[in-house]
Amino acid sequence: MFSRALPLAEEFADLLATEATVRGLIGPREVPRLWERHLLNCAVVTELMPQGASVCDIGSGAGLPGIVLAIRRPDLSVTLLEPLLRRTTFLELAVSRMALDNVAVHRGRAEEMQRDAEWAGGFDVVTSRAVAPMERLAGWSLPLVRPGGLFLAMKGSSAQAELDASARVLRRLGGTDARVLSVGEQWLDPPVTVVSVRAR
Repeated sequence: MFSRALPLAEEFADLLATEATVRGLIGPREVPRLWERHLLNCAVVTELMPQGASVCDIGSGAGLPGIVLAIRRPDLSVTLLEPLLRRTTFLELAVSRMALDNVAVHRGRAEEMQRDAEWAGGFDVVTSRAVAPMERLAGWSLPLVRPGGLFLAMKGSSAQAELDASARVLRRLGGTDARVLSVGEQWLDPPVTVVSVRAR
């Protein structure tokens, strides 16, 4: 899946198993399943992203999915948005150690970014993983997506129910063509569930 970027993916897996675990960003029980549950799981989402896209990963945490997206797709320009200092400290360490020149770390909240002309409506893709319920997440994400761009939320088995419940909010925020997609069938069983919404 990672092709020539596999050494970088292995380096990031090592950082997650050591530094991120020590700092409390990854639970010790997650370490044995880092690849199938985290790295591969995040990597397949790049299949939904256009070539050369600018991507904002909201609530990036330990860099999942943001850093993984940047490793698998060096053509992407990825901004990791995270409010907590201990997490941004780890993200900066990871980006520096792996010399990921297509990644920027920004400490802040999505609500603050919406008020900044440089950020509002500035990204081709805004993504997140296990951050918040759909309605709240859409409120944070869609205002950062440029017209015609995508809001991609990695979700679990309740994705369709969440999408149905948030339909009115999505329309109010200018979301259109909302759907639940499965990605990575050729790599993962089960595949990854992603809610995809296009910005008007």
